[in-house]
Amino acid sequence: MYSRIKVQPLAGALGAEIFGVNLSAEFDSTTLEEVTRAYSEYQVIFFRDQDVSDRDLARFAHNFGELAVLPPHRQHPGSLPELLVIDKKPDVGLVFGWEWHSDTTHLEIPPLGSVLAAKILPPVGGDTMFANQYMAYDTLSNGMKSMLEGVNAVHSNGRILASLEVDDVLAAGQGLGTGHTTLSAVHPVVRTHPVTGKKALFVNRMHTERFEDMSIGESAPLLNFLYEHSTRPEFTCRFRWQPGSVAFWDNRCLQHLALDDYPGQRRLMHRVQVRGTKPV
Repeated sequence: MYSRIKVQPLAGALGAEIFGVNLSAEFDSTTLEEVTRAYSEYQVIFFRDQDVSDRDLARFAHNFGELAVLPPHRQHPGSLPELLVIDKKPDVGLVFGWEWHSDTTHLEIPPLGSVLAAKILPPVGGDTMFANQYMAYDTLSNGMKSMLEGVNAVHSNGRILASLEVDDVLAAGQGLGTGHTTLSAVHPVVRTHPVTGKKALFVNRMHTERFEDMSIGESAPLLNFLYEHSTRPEFTCRFRWQPGSVAFWDNRCLQHLALDDYPGQRRLMHRVQVRGTKPV
């Protein structure tokens, strides 16, 4: 099935480690086709022992589309405008990505996917978990699927903004009073993947506020059920980071969670995102 790369599944639900690839070099067309196929099949793929610069990371991500430029308050001085530096220092309590979520779904066009590279890791802990949203949708009852068909939900960055004053990803001296804007977007609760054509559940606890044309209180019971259902253990995989590890996940059909289990330790990660398309 694969001639240029070796693919080792990580769990029954999703995820695979890819071997035989050097992310600091250009891909030939066959290698790129096989990596793309593995990405589509497993939703999140992992690479070990990669010595990558930030430009290497950006070049790899660019194989899959245009990169998303960060807003000014997220940019790191002196780095690429597309590079997000996630630096959890020992004296900071907040862990970036602490809840199950899909990245930046409060935007009208959320990213296709994210590429994350480990730079500095705690001695133990700091794993990332992923949940397959194809499976989350497929295992709903026919009645629930019918009820959710054509329903939209409002996504917002309000919960993120509430944490910014203690989020050390921000540039020094910035806080809630410096003009950060609450952004929101409306997306279908059930999304059709633009490549595979499969349906995926597309709500998440971090960003989804309510159903369209409903109040937060009215929406909460069903949304809470969907949040719990979408991250059932049998839908997940867990990745243990090592120095040189890189992950590339499909934001259109999975959620992820950064585990907060390394108090007093530093964890430094570099991330770029690939621009997506409007969810339908």
